[in-house]
Amino acid sequence: MLRSILMGLVAGQRSMTPLAALAGAARRGTLPHDNSEARLMALPVIAAGGVAMAAAEMAGDKMKTAPDRTVFLGLLARVITSGFAGAALAPSDRRLAGATLGVGAAIGSSYLGLAARKWATRRWGQTPTGFAEDALVFAAATMIANARPKRF
Repeated sequence: MLRSILMGLVAGQRSMTPLAALAGAARRGTLPHDNSEARLMALPVIAAGGVAMAAAEMAGDKMKTAPDRTVFLGLLARVITSGFAGAALAPSDRRLAGATLGVGAAIGSSYLGLAARKWATRRWGQTPTGFAEDALVFAAATMIANARPKRF
């Protein structure tokens, strides 16, 4: 369930990055196979769409007109993708709990991330902080999605 929470934290920063990370992990076979979300993300057209949406979001984030991540539609996107990712990363019998944990983490992370980004933007500017945030978020999402869950 830790991966569901961690991916929720990622979704709070970039709503579409979890989809791109899940697509890569599904294609590599590191997601649970008994999970409909993982099977969906393994489909080439779905995987390509997730990657394209993540790339578009990262590019759009650098624009001065980009809305805050806490506006209604931004939070809605984070709720949807974090819930989906949380379920995809959870054991099949705990998918609802994984989705719930992912959503909760994403909402909290959205507000904390916005505050941190505003502070960093004042100090270093919008574009450099956006690229730094993208790199951190992408690396974290990739590591989380590809980590093999431990079985006890």
